[in-house]
Amino acid sequence: MTTKTTAELLAELREKLELAKEPGDPKAIARRDKKGIPSARSRIHDLVDPGSFLEIGALARTPGDPNALFGDGCVTGRAMINGRPVGVFSHDQTVFQGSVGEMFGRKVAALMEWCAMVACPIIGINDSAGARIQDAVTSLAWYAELGRRGDLLSGLAPQISLIFGKCAGGAVYSPIQTDLVVAVRGQGYMFVTGPDVIKDVTGEDVTLDELGGADAQARYGNIHQVVESEAAAFQYVRDFLSFVPSNCFDPAPVVNPGLEPEITPSDLELDSIVPDSDNTAYDMHEILLRIFDDGDFLDVAAQAGQSIITGFARVDGRPVGVVANQPGYMSGAIDNEASDKAARFVRFCDAFYVPLVFVVDTPGFLPGVEQEKGGIIKRGGRFLYAVVEADVPKVTITIRKSYGGAYAVMGSKQLTADLNFAWPTARIAVIGADGAAQLLMKRFPDPTTPEAQQIKRDFIEGYNLNMATPWIAAERGFIDAVIEPHETRLLLRRSLHLLRDKQLHGRVLRKHGLLPV
Repeated sequence: MTTKTTAELLAELREKLELAKEPGDPKAIARRDKKGIPSARSRIHDLVDPGSFLEIGALARTPGDPNALFGDGCVTGRAMINGRPVGVFSHDQTVFQGSVGEMFGRKVAALMEWCAMVACPIIGINDSAGARIQDAVTSLAWYAELGRRGDLLSGLAPQISLIFGKCAGGAVYSPIQTDLVVAVRGQGYMFVTGPDVIKDVTGEDVTLDELGGADAQARYGNIHQVVESEAAAFQYVRDFLSFVPSNCFDPAPVVNPGLEPEITPSDLELDSIVPDSDNTAYDMHEILLRIFDDGDFLDVAAQAGQSIITGFARVDGRPVGVVANQPGYMSGAIDNEASDKAARFVRFCDAFYVPLVFVVDTPGFLPGVEQEKGGIIKRGGRFLYAVVEADVPKVTITIRKSYGGAYAVMGSKQLTADLNFAWPTARIAVIGADGAAQLLMKRFPDPTTPEAQQIKRDFIEGYNLNMATPWIAAERGFIDAVIEPHETRLLLRRSLHLLRDKQLHGRVLRKHGLLPV
């Protein structure tokens, strides 16, 4: 038997690598190209820094099968984003519909192991049919293995999922474990079982968009950001990573510190931004854009629980996580979805030591039968638990209403906030004036009489002047200062600088507390 020459071996390598570039079925490739969808590798190159992608496992394929396709339905490798290392994998729909087989599983598991070793983010570009039926339990075993490894990465390094196709079954259980899920409208779908299976099993008729469309799943709280294109998804991920550290040990990137060290015209606009009428709505984003660096704010999970805003901003160049009420939606009342959204965001920031800023204007938790049925007690309790558990620097600014249990959960000093400030417009009380007046009216045999209504009006005016004010909280030390609104941006800068070396002592020794679930 003649040994192959070096030239022949090189030719063989080039042939295999050429096959590995587009290993899929030609018909599947044609369908993909007709839809205008990029290849798995093209998607990675569009996401990462130019020229930085190092592919691993291009020649991997199912053992013992001479007809097996290279790559096994997934492209994996290492790259850089914003000059920082990341691991990235991309499903290849043209190979077994991007479903999970043995080598697919081994490749992604090896990538996750590398990300854990160097403590860097991992990004999955998902376009998968889920488990590979013909691989039986092997496929299920690798899905479970990837789930285990995802748990080991959780809180160590950020995990990000992009939903670029119809993802079903295990292909949604994996992304939901990650820290950020981004989907393309009209292209990305998530569901455990599709419309046809649901029709067969339960008899329910539902469209694909109603069941698993990006906007529907964003409202359910399963997708954090819906975008119009893959390019917009890649940009959102790059922006997100610019606000967070690569892992739980490193600091987050610092961008343009020291800008605007004096009061600006934008700061002065805050002095008249809150409407004089307590019941007049406004958009909290107008305040957020003025109290953080460069008017820069990255919304996270904007479509879910819209009465609370969660997202990232910078204070003196350093990232902070922001939890703010949105009086422009349901008056800022905290409902079930808002509670879950805030709890998850707070825990993420705490895991990666990103300081928290609470910006408060809420009449309380949303009352109602549906809220009670939906678990507002335990879901509000999870939000409270997350805030107490977070030991990062925490600063609270109370803008207007802060009533009832919402006072506690929105970064109160009693829930371990470090510094609490209030604007003169703040109303801190057990209940709002109208609610308190309604309780008073129950004492009257006929509350509709002119005398009773005059008493109600006088009570509301006196309550707002003497009870629902920031002064009582300031007198008792429950807030640290009442400030002029235009001072907020620079005061945040000074406060977080003072808290930069915050250390915790006196924690109770235990394995872990028990989250209300």
